[in-house]
Amino acid sequence: MGLLRADEIREHCGVFAVVGHPKASELCYYGLYALQHRGQESAGMAVRNGSRIQTRKGMGLVSDVFSREDVMRLEGSSAVAHVRYSNIGDEGGIEDAQPIAVKMWQGQMSFAHNGNLINAARLRTRLEQGGSIFQTTSDCEVIPHLMAKSGLKDLVKALIESLPALRGAYSLCVLTPNGIIAAKDPNGFRPLCLGRLGGAYIVCSETCALDAVGAEFIRELAPGEAVFIEEVEHVDSGSPCAREPVWYRMGNDTGKANSNLCVFEFIYFARPDSDIYGINVHAARKALGRRLAMKDNLSADLVTGIPDSSLSAASGYAEEAGIPYEMGIVKNKYIGRTFIAPRQSLRELGVKIKINPLQRVVSGRRVVLVDDSMVRGTTSKYIVSLLRAAGAKEVHVRISSPPYKFPCYYGIDTSSRGELIAVGKTEEQIRDAIGADSIAFLDVHDLEEVLGWQAGNLCTACFTGDYPVALEGDTCSDDFR
Repeated sequence: MGLLRADEIREHCGVFAVVGHPKASELCYYGLYALQHRGQESAGMAVRNGSRIQTRKGMGLVSDVFSREDVMRLEGSSAVAHVRYSNIGDEGGIEDAQPIAVKMWQGQMSFAHNGNLINAARLRTRLEQGGSIFQTTSDCEVIPHLMAKSGLKDLVKALIESLPALRGAYSLCVLTPNGIIAAKDPNGFRPLCLGRLGGAYIVCSETCALDAVGAEFIRELAPGEAVFIEEVEHVDSGSPCAREPVWYRMGNDTGKANSNLCVFEFIYFARPDSDIYGINVHAARKALGRRLAMKDNLSADLVTGIPDSSLSAASGYAEEAGIPYEMGIVKNKYIGRTFIAPRQSLRELGVKIKINPLQRVVSGRRVVLVDDSMVRGTTSKYIVSLLRAAGAKEVHVRISSPPYKFPCYYGIDTSSRGELIAVGKTEEQIRDAIGADSIAFLDVHDLEEVLGWQAGNLCTACFTGDYPVALEGDTCSDDFR
């Protein structure tokens, strides 16, 4: 989803789990395709057949990791799957690809996790001092170690009693010997929803993945909520199915769960065809674009967006402003995000290959360039220069979110604060830095009004510095202080 940018913010992961379906691996395969935008460094799947869990994972896109034969060989009726970007502090190798399979005294399990545990390093040190041996650098691996230390044989109880030790963000799916446990942190930073397909249940990061496999949406998991779905045999046919979910309530240190869903799910991360807490993502982005235009009095010839995540906001801006919407930038859809190498010189080459302005559309015209966010500003500067080179008379940049001023610790890979373009700069200085004729942002109040009832409970720490969970030295990397 979206243009891969040198200053891109990246969601860490997407999860998909199936309980009680004879072709669980095939459902996971299509579910991961639907969630590919949430992680493009690695993909993996763990499938339970009887008491045995088979795992296959690798680096790259879903299509790179799994062949049809691979999926067919993963036989079983319950499974968990994952797409991933590396977390803060992760080395990013195959050992950190998920699901993470473990053999514990309580049984064999696989863990798939979306989010970032800000106290993972401290927990890991404590567990290692107590004799635990870790196989990965992933923050997710502390969870099975905490479960093993709990002394509880009941896996659901072991997990629920371990979760209060975690601080930060987690939307978690665990494949157990008899079903799936799913849980969301008490702040609800990352989305996680439940659906049904015949006699099977599905838990996944976004509703677009339910649509991809023909499942019916039931509801979002609430913050601080866990659910256990047990696999059984149908009494008549003997085919696999799932029992009705058993729900559990958790809480934070005060025993109270609060909604702090990441606002970037609406701004950038989630697919436009997903619904989150009843809000359609495309509609939300279009409304943010309209709000941009309401606050503007700009005279221009055309509006264009940066493919793909900014297109909804750009169309909303164009409609509200009464300025024609045009495809001013073309994206090469056959280059994945993993094509872009880490070095800046190769990143810039990758961007040149991936996008191209339509010279016949923009030449001699005043262009409004709408983007969803601006982090370091390097991509905005580059695209402004591309449009000018293609003959644009003026380039006016409009951003459908506030200035990004603070790093995220809850599951987004962002730069250190010193690299964020909005830190210590006025809008005029940002405009000069990217070479635009003008620039404008939304503010947090706009987000709250446009997104409605849920918005007052959204996490906007990247804009305000008001972190819902106090950091207290727990973050995984000094680079983010």
